[in-house]
Amino acid sequence: ETGYRGRRSMMATFHAARPASTARRLERIGAAVMRYGLALIVVWIGALKFAGYEAAAIEGLVANSPLLSWMYGIGSVPTVAAVIGVGEIVLGVLIAVRPVAPRVSAVGSLGAILMFLTTLSFMLSTPGVWQPDYGCPFLSGAGQFLVKDLILLGAAIWTAGDSLEAAAVRRRAR
Repeated sequence: ETGYRGRRSMMATFHAARPASTARRLERIGAAVMRYGLALIVVWIGALKFAGYEAAAIEGLVANSPLLSWMYGIGSVPTVAAVIGVGEIVLGVLIAVRPVAPRVSAVGSLGAILMFLTTLSFMLSTPGVWQPDYGCPFLSGAGQFLVKDLILLGAAIWTAGDSLEAAAVRRRAR
């Protein structure tokens, strides 16, 4: 059909297909940014744990945590920070290996989920997270530092699901 109606139908098909392809492209780009951005952030923050200022900065968070405070009974502030840093670096690298080892990447993502749940728990255990005299929901500087982990938690949950799905697809293909 080459008349007006035929051209209109072709254009409608073209325009309907184009946004879907753009949407898929944006989704793939967003997924890559989320995965490798998460991996980079986790590795970077882990590497910073070897700096004295970062070890000192997390001391109050770790010392007040019912989950982690025991660590200072075993090691010094720099040692505890270094152990945490090594763990973070390992998790970030594991998250990044999804193209070659999706199951391994899922393990890294699941570890990151636990890590971010732990750091978010600091909002409940660390004095001074809430703005003095205002309380919840008014965050202090420490609270603002911690609340960003909510979006990182979401990214870790997504990367875990994506990696587990990729591992299942790979397993079915064998």
